[in-house]
Amino acid sequence: MIIALHHEPFDPWDALRRHEGSQSGIAAKYGATASFVGSLRDFNEGVAVNSLFLEHYPGMTENQLRFIAAEAAQRWPLLDCLIAHRVGEIQLGEAIVLVAVWTGQRGDAFDACRHIMEALKSRAPFWKNERLAHGQRWVSHNSDGYAASNVGHFRR
Repeated sequence: MIIALHHEPFDPWDALRRHEGSQSGIAAKYGATASFVGSLRDFNEGVAVNSLFLEHYPGMTENQLRFIAAEAAQRWPLLDCLIAHRVGEIQLGEAIVLVAVWTGQRGDAFDACRHIMEALKSRAPFWKNERLAHGQRWVSHNSDGYAASNVGHFRR
């Protein structure tokens, strides 16, 4: 299992290829890989977005992501998991998050990947500050309507 926070832009497809290449010992064991890549779009809640500053709580964020991945591994027979997430200043079109899981069966891969992504969106200590044409705003809910973080009391 790999958890990586990136302060600079990263190519999620390259990260996925590199990770798979380093896992040759399990390649014959998995029958399914499911991945999700989220990128910064140019609107949110009906307002144009120019960029995003994504804050995190160093140490706590990585621990929470590890906990979420371990939780998924208890529910599904995961062979491997990769979570890569951006922090800092993010421009339009840049990747924000990559979640990938490897399992023996496609149903487990789909379910585990979705679980990790939804848990990450609702429980990991990230805070989004959108840069708009006229000012900025903190995002209190993600695009699916879930609270941005249940640890919001840490917001600076």
